Amino acid sequence: MYYKIENDIMEETVIDDWEKNQEAVALFTSAEWEQAVHIRASYLLEQNQNNIRFCKLESYADFLFGTLNIPRKREHNENTGFAFYILENKLIFIDDTDLVKKSIEKIMYNKLRKGYTVERFLYDFLVSLIEDDVLYLAEIEKDITKMEELILAREVEDFNYKMLGLKKEISRLYRYYSQLTDLGEGLFDNEMDFFGKDDIATFRIFTDRVARLQSETQVLREYAMQVQEVYQSEIGIRQNDVMKVLTMVTTIFLPLTLIAGWYGMNFTHMPELNWVYGYPMVITLSIVIVFICLWIFKKKM
Repeated sequence: MYYKIENDIMEETVIDDWEKNQEAVALFTSAEWEQAVHIRASYLLEQNQNNIRFCKLESYADFLFGTLNIPRKREHNENTGFAFYILENKLIFIDDTDLVKKSIEKIMYNKLRKGYTVERFLYDFLVSLIEDDVLYLAEIEKDITKMEELILAREVEDFNYKMLGLKKEISRLYRYYSQLTDLGEGLFDNEMDFFGKDDIATFRIFTDRVARLQSETQVLREYAMQVQEVYQSEIGIRQNDVMKVLTMVTTIFLPLTLIAGWYGMNFTHMPELNWVYGYPMVITLSIVIVFICLWIFKKKM
């Protein structure tokens, strides 16, 4: 698919008009790109579009080549990747998903700014990739807060499993924003002078926005660590409560065990063995000892 930018309007066009137009964007699938020998230089086809695993921007003599690997929200370990070429006044995407197409259509149907160029389109496109990320990070923060509340209410289940998933998602986003920051700085540096001096400032704005998102993910990472420490502290408190109960039980039964052992010696001359009230006396003594221990525990706690 071919698009041209003319008179502050972006619209779909044909290949002949696309090649003649000063400001233009193209979208190919991998199969279409392999057959696109009419593009300015055939050596562009030598770039491998497979195994896109991170965001990067590479500079060559006549073009810039980049890839974007975008994490899918709420789908751990699932990413959407595509490649792009930047030539003078031309931008080419190679994408086998609908992500780029949807973003282009969204930008086309919005009112374009005065003096719209490929540089400004690229800025709008990159911003469209992260415009909802603030809300997504807020959802992750709510999930962590909810887990913290459940910990304090002692109602959390499978905490380690859930927290591990959140921490992996946060780390994935942090790496993504770090790579996007490097990509944005590469565009801002404008090493090959593909962009006009009046337009490259937009890439600095994009880089700053991504850097703020990266800082937010770092805050979430620290928050998740704090909640995990709260959970560990709560586990320690529960263990202390269990040990406290066991200590109380042991302390109560220790003198009773002494009495049982004492009168279990079965010596011949033990007067209590033949005493009529010996058995009730031992029961009474045991009950008194239990109540004394409970009274002492209550007083000390």
